[in-house]
Amino acid sequence: MAATEKIVILDFGGQYNQLIARRVRELGVYCEILNYAAPMAEWADAALKGVILTGGPNSVYGENAPRLGTEIFRLGVPVLGICYGMQLINDLLGGTVESAEVGEYGHTLLTTEDAPLFEGVGRETVVFMNHNDRVSRPPQGFTVDAYTANCPVAAFSNAEKGVYGVQFHPEVRHSVEGVQMLRNFALKICGCAGDYRAEDMIGRMIEDVRARVGDGRVVAGLSGGVDSSVACALANRALGPDRLTCVFVDHGLLRKDEAKQVLETYRSHLGLNVVHVDASERFLDALKGVTEPEQKRKIIGALFVRVFEEEARRIGADYLLQGTIYPDRIESGMGGSATIKSHHNVGGLPKDSLFKKDHIIEPLSLLFKDEVRAVGEGLGIPREMVWRQPFPGPGLAVRVIGEITREKLEALRACDAIYLEELKRAGLSDQIWQSFAVLTGVRTVGCMGDDRTYGWCVALRAVTSDDAMTVEAAELPYPVLKRCVSRIIGEVPGVNRVVYDITGKPPGTIEWE
Repeated sequence: MAATEKIVILDFGGQYNQLIARRVRELGVYCEILNYAAPMAEWADAALKGVILTGGPNSVYGENAPRLGTEIFRLGVPVLGICYGMQLINDLLGGTVESAEVGEYGHTLLTTEDAPLFEGVGRETVVFMNHNDRVSRPPQGFTVDAYTANCPVAAFSNAEKGVYGVQFHPEVRHSVEGVQMLRNFALKICGCAGDYRAEDMIGRMIEDVRARVGDGRVVAGLSGGVDSSVACALANRALGPDRLTCVFVDHGLLRKDEAKQVLETYRSHLGLNVVHVDASERFLDALKGVTEPEQKRKIIGALFVRVFEEEARRIGADYLLQGTIYPDRIESGMGGSATIKSHHNVGGLPKDSLFKKDHIIEPLSLLFKDEVRAVGEGLGIPREMVWRQPFPGPGLAVRVIGEITREKLEALRACDAIYLEELKRAGLSDQIWQSFAVLTGVRTVGCMGDDRTYGWCVALRAVTSDDAMTVEAAELPYPVLKRCVSRIIGEVPGVNRVVYDITGKPPGTIEWE
């Protein structure tokens, strides 16, 4: 899915790097995150309009600090360094970086000078800092564009060379005018048109699928979630139902009545050629005794592919289509980023798969969730389907903490159904990005009916988000939570305690495993 213009973000391991991409795309500029060591020949093409060097945990003067060559400054496009990226620019061009006597973390008052990056930004503004190294001497020819009480060089630039650096994180919402700074860089300094819209890429993605597949046949993993639904609808537009077979695998880890609902919805609304495979016994047998989250995901991912391979052999297909999206790839460690969790359709693919690497079709792999939804609406998928809450491919396997048993799954399904029913009854479902119950694996002492109990502790989770890269816990009304607790404990045998998870992302993830 080639873009007519792009900004490349070189990743040095910072925790906010995905946010940089989100902010840039929100400005209407297509961008990609690549590992800092990615060969320049692979991304420095005619579409390149600018480069952003991200933050990272290293010190530039450290022995194993990630490095770049100075050829980055000879590409003929502007370069912006953020935090570690600024310090690396400084080091490469002959400046000095040192350990600061006082580090800066969180909200910090920044004083700006008249500079291209700060056009339209207040003389004083609040930014988000997260560093204990700082630039003590900028490179020759650079001007100091901003400072704080403890950081005399909080931003610098050499406008003639098109090189800019900021010590803070403009991509984080806590930087009050950070978006304006990124807008200045992307639209004014880099000269991007700002006309990228995910839905405008539909025609190009359809042509990409046709070109990749040629006269071949494709099996597609259809989970019932937003990503796989949009991917299948897109491929169906490109290939038609005669050459696209969507395989819905019931792995025994679905929510209550999920299989029935999915099959009815996708056959009637989208006209997809859907094959239903009940592999629940096979999956549950393979997961017996497994407690480690990554191992669960790997087992499920491998089994999914085996089922798809069997169906592919039956119909003579040699391509596999998946609903992989950009956050899946980033969290799974693709492109050199840290592995947060292996998504079943990324980190779980077996090496001996029937489907070769160039036969895996992932038309949405460069999109974020809200962009996928925009594409779905552009394809004419009903809004209630496009805006359905996400559901993980491994299903309830990552919501039963510890070993998975049929007894635990039945208890969790019942708890989850009650929770979602009460949220819908309270009119809260549309305000929540994702909501679900978790069987925590913890047993607690309780008192029910004047007798001692020793039952399961269930956690309820509800989060708000724009793209799942960062989330906040939803502030549910207390009376709603009380009704959920009362019903779950009263109606689900074996559960005697319910807690509500208020952890954001970061530091947590949306799912518990």
